[in-house]
Amino acid sequence: MKINTMKKSAMAAVVMLGLVVAPVAATVALAQDPAPAAASGGLVDAKTGKAVDGTPDKTKKGGGFFDIVFGSGVLGAILWLALFLDGVAAIYFTVDCFILIKPEKLMPASLVNNVQSAMAEGDVMKALKVCESEPSAMSNILSTAFQHVEDGYDVIQEAVNGAADLETERLMQRLTWISVCSNLGPSLGLLGTVQGMILTFQALSQGGAGDASALASSIGQALWTTAGGLCVSIPSITVFYSLRNKANRLIMRMTALTMELLKGLRHVEVLDESQEPTA
Repeated sequence: MKINTMKKSAMAAVVMLGLVVAPVAATVALAQDPAPAAASGGLVDAKTGKAVDGTPDKTKKGGGFFDIVFGSGVLGAILWLALFLDGVAAIYFTVDCFILIKPEKLMPASLVNNVQSAMAEGDVMKALKVCESEPSAMSNILSTAFQHVEDGYDVIQEAVNGAADLETERLMQRLTWISVCSNLGPSLGLLGTVQGMILTFQALSQGGAGDASALASSIGQALWTTAGGLCVSIPSITVFYSLRNKANRLIMRMTALTMELLKGLRHVEVLDESQEPTA
């Protein structure tokens, strides 16, 4: 069981990493500079970097992804570090939730079978002990129901619904971190965009309208940080809603299964404390 869990966790991590890294890698590949032309307008040998006529190529290189990252200043470097950490956190919480939100984790088959056997025997205390020995979301709901056996079936049903809502809230608290990472990505990207625009207008105010490389570098910083934020946000928000819907479905299954296991208590009579049992 542990080996299968590790394999599934590794697969989930690889998939999420691919979703985050693949768009960046594709964009980097598209952003590579083509073979530059020589100052004289001739073709350039891609290996030697020289023009066909033997003169060195004077065309400047730059503007690629790594040039943007390492040439964007201290604030830009901090933004890229924050984007990287945001992506790592999104992967971590995604793997964690993939491991957590599974039927075998939330509602183990052994728990259901043992409780079903105990209820078939009419032994509520035995069923309660089974729940205590196998802690899970399902056992928490069942334990809450068994603790209200003496209060009647209507009270049991209300207790089950309340316990199910509580388990849903617990799962949502774990899933919310994926949503936080997905919201941070565009926000960090927007901050990088603002920084790039500020640098662009600073260059223009200092008479840099003729320096195309400086303007391109500033605008590139703005666009690249936006792209980085979206590369983190899009997979994260997709995973969040997928896992959220899966968690809701499992909670509904657990609630229905709990009521099915407790249907034998539907006709239990509740004795009023003021009434004395008849001999």
